[in-house]
Amino acid sequence: MPAKNLVLDASVPEEKATWRELLSRWPEREVWADPDYVRLFTKPGERSVCIATDDAESGILLPLILRPLDTLGWTDEGCARFDATSPYGYGGPFQWGERSKTLATDFWSSFESWARDTHLAASFLRLSLFPEQRATPPCQLVDKGENVVRTLELDEEALWADYAHKVRKNVRRARRDGLAFEVDEAGKRLDAFLEIYHATMDRNQADQGYYFDRDFFEAIIRDLAGQFVFFHVLQDRVVVSTELVLLSARHMYSFLGGTSSVAFRSRPNDLLKHEASLWARARGLDSFVLGGGYAPDDGIYKYKAAFAPKGGRSFQVAEWIHDQGAHDDLVEMRAGAERRAGVSWSPREDYFPAYRSSSSS
Repeated sequence: MPAKNLVLDASVPEEKATWRELLSRWPEREVWADPDYVRLFTKPGERSVCIATDDAESGILLPLILRPLDTLGWTDEGCARFDATSPYGYGGPFQWGERSKTLATDFWSSFESWARDTHLAASFLRLSLFPEQRATPPCQLVDKGENVVRTLELDEEALWADYAHKVRKNVRRARRDGLAFEVDEAGKRLDAFLEIYHATMDRNQADQGYYFDRDFFEAIIRDLAGQFVFFHVLQDRVVVSTELVLLSARHMYSFLGGTSSVAFRSRPNDLLKHEASLWARARGLDSFVLGGGYAPDDGIYKYKAAFAPKGGRSFQVAEWIHDQGAHDDLVEMRAGAERRAGVSWSPREDYFPAYRSSSSS
């Protein structure tokens, strides 16, 4: 049978089932492509969709959040435009199978037709760190710096030796101080996780976008069984460092977590990441993706890089303007609305799409 290009909506049960069936054919089954993961970041009025190729031997999946622009508060009345974004993480587009490169030309042609029919102004895509997974879109790609990937394809002794010296020193210290590691595959310690996670966000003055509420984490526990695990480090049977990670068939991803300031001296998070790496290695996973920093080579990045000094990988995003005229009109629309409100606004050069940015002034 010839390949078919599909647009699937997670709110339609039959289409969600088709989405899941296509995902199940992919040997790597990245969690970012799961419809229930995408729905975690889909706000009221938005749609969780997947642009997909249905082929017996190969596949392409592009999960997206489709966002109406008439809800932003500054667009002209009757604005019928949309834009699209990957959910938080490494959202694709993904490809697999020998025929995927052959299918790509028709897939992107079909995608661009859908974008026109949907009145899509722009799409923002967060690409996989693993080049073999990427169905590279025919648009501008932007390098956002490096993310750290801890390979697990080493024996335990070689893995230990591959850490920076300070990591080995800190793990020994945590063990000497009597800290204990715990695996929680059911979210039984969610209350402790939330307390430490939110305190960490407060301490770091994190952006409001990272303040996920209890319902968010309960949805992960309910809907993504087998694709997450919590790791905890305990001191005197009290959780002092905690991390939620996401699981795919080959890779484990650091997602959200934190450490209690009262335990900093004992270096609990170093112990957590080391033991988590051993746990993932024992399960046959190939790598532990630790992520990046807020800025290239900042303190957060350097901390993560100590666990994999040779593990830096380029993280790229796709910034795709489908309708330049519509995009420019939206920038002018935003500027006009801000001007009428007495606000000086101009788009930030480092933000995409420009019309959604906070002011650069």
